Amino acid sequence: MMGILKKSVLAAMLGLLAPAAVQATDPPDVDLTRAEEISAGRCSLCHGPEGDSASALYPRLAGQHHQYIAKQLADFQSGRRKSDTMGSMAADLTPEEMLALGVFFEKKPTKAREVRDTELVGVGRFIFHRGNEFSGVAACSSCHGERGLGTDQLPRLAGQVPKYIEVQLKSFEQRERTNDNAIMHSIASKLTELEVKAVAAYISTLD
Repeated sequence: MMGILKKSVLAAMLGLLAPAAVQATDPPDVDLTRAEEISAGRCSLCHGPEGDSASALYPRLAGQHHQYIAKQLADFQSGRRKSDTMGSMAADLTPEEMLALGVFFEKKPTKAREVRDTELVGVGRFIFHRGNEFSGVAACSSCHGERGLGTDQLPRLAGQVPKYIEVQLKSFEQRERTNDNAIMHSIASKLTELEVKAVAAYISTLD
């Protein structure tokens, strides 16, 4: 009975977040020329000139919500999100430049990644859309949307680098990442290694 109650409470919490998945804010007017200059000098080395890194270590920024990118940069700058590399990259950025970089990358085209393991992706599809009622894992789509497009406050997941997703879920599980939605700590802690890899693989195939 207690397990059912906990799941009901979690579902209710997620239900409050779910409507935001259809909300979006038009990108504001920003200095895209300045953003391009900053990107060329700092961002492109790791994230690629179009915000789509070829490395499994760095996240795809293309198509990401501008508000979310600006928030992450501000959190790196303040130390709320830990990263020596990103902390130094964001150290002297102004709020206007952070927002401009967000808009710059949001405008970049995205594409789905190739399905390499259909069975693994199938498991990931199940967890993403239905969760795991036996372990209390909520469906990812409850907050991030059926297509993984996210919201102004929650990141776009569609097309993201699988390894990066795996690393972030592990960071949430170990509570090393605390600058975002705290509910991710609970969700990530209940995912098995198979589920983490499967969800990451499935997310990468979305666009």
